[in-house]
Amino acid sequence: MTARRRTTTRIEVSSDRGVFMISVAAELADMHPQTLRMYEQRGLIEPKRSPKGTRLYSHEDVERLRRIQRMTAELGLNLAGVERVLELEEQLERTRRRVVALERRRDELGAEIKMLEGKRDEVRKDIVRYQGTRGELVRASDVRPFTIPIRRPSDSG
Repeated sequence: MTARRRTTTRIEVSSDRGVFMISVAAELADMHPQTLRMYEQRGLIEPKRSPKGTRLYSHEDVERLRRIQRMTAELGLNLAGVERVLELEEQLERTRRRVVALERRRDELGAEIKMLEGKRDEVRKDIVRYQGTRGELVRASDVRPFTIPIRRPSDSG
């Protein structure tokens, strides 16, 4: 008799995908389901909805519920304070993303400035002052070379 080998299939679920019904999410967050409904009414949490309207909480939602629980239980914040903390965190995250985008743009512009300065230096090398009637600037390639005739004593005749 051969032994049967047991295999396990592991399924990865995105952390923002709603997978827990309210009773499971409440248990994971160590809260009463009614508390989750109240938090949803206050806008502290926004669970996904199934096609039939059932609340579905994600791993991120459960973590957020746990954070709210810590802020109220350990820090003594009321729900208005929790709302303000969450708003400020979201504002800080938006600002952080904006700073990252601005830094990226600064680097792009710095590279472009460096490239343009190099082109400017190339052009400067190619420009010479032409002592014409107006003292204008011209490209060296546009100046026709000239020669000064040298008179030798034997040429005078």
